[in-house]
Amino acid sequence: MMQENDALIKMDRMRYTKNKFSSNLALLGILFDVFFFVCIYKSDVSNYYYNISVGSTIIYNLIFMLVVFLASEGVKIYSKAYSYVLIVVGALQILRIFNVPLRAHNAKVMISGVETIVMSSAQFIKCIIYILISAAACILGGIFGVIRSTALKNYEATLGTQRRMD
Repeated sequence: MMQENDALIKMDRMRYTKNKFSSNLALLGILFDVFFFVCIYKSDVSNYYYNISVGSTIIYNLIFMLVVFLASEGVKIYSKAYSYVLIVVGALQILRIFNVPLRAHNAKVMISGVETIVMSSAQFIKCIIYILISAAACILGGIFGVIRSTALKNYEATLGTQRRMD
């Protein structure tokens, strides 16, 4: 009986508090995306990073940060739609591994007649870790957002039926 009351109190509190856990996970996703971004572009090897493909990844990165910040605000108010946005954006983060980091890791450029690797293995691993943490934070934030928004919606539905009965 006591545990049932505690669960009801916890559910009722959700109506008046924000979903900070999912929101903070989304913000953590942005933070590790910034680490990823800095990790890649801090090493300027010849003219490798000066092309339209890399320029488009920079624009994507800015859009990613804006979308995830907006979604972090949306999941705070238990919006299921923004939770799904976080899951999709997290999945897209995983796909980003195959764009700049993998291509830069496999690329070599000539600098003063010497063949040089664009991205070392250590830098590549660090970039992959950052992007995977960013993806995991977004996906987990979205999953917890869906779970909590569904639970709150179901709880509010029971309140509505109880009120009609009284």
